[in-house]
Amino acid sequence: MRTTITLEKDVAIRLKRLRKIRPFKDLVNDALRAGLDQIESKPSKPRRYVIKPVKGHPRRTDLDNIAELIAEVEGDSFR
Repeated sequence: MRTTITLEKDVAIRLKRLRKIRPFKDLVNDALRAGLDQIESKPSKPRRYVIKPVKGHPRRTDLDNIAELIAEVEGDSFR
């Protein structure tokens, strides 16, 4: 089957680079198979994340003065 397709620039560049190793036809067919396999496969379950509260109080509650906060975190050498 002969079909004409238009490749986007980034895809064409990658195929040209790989073309030195394998025939173009094989590259395109293998890439399409891999992509189609991924599309047809069942999506994996999304990971569940649990956010745990931190015990205690924050070290600093006033974040309005950024210069003071940086000086406190990095030491007096900042100023």
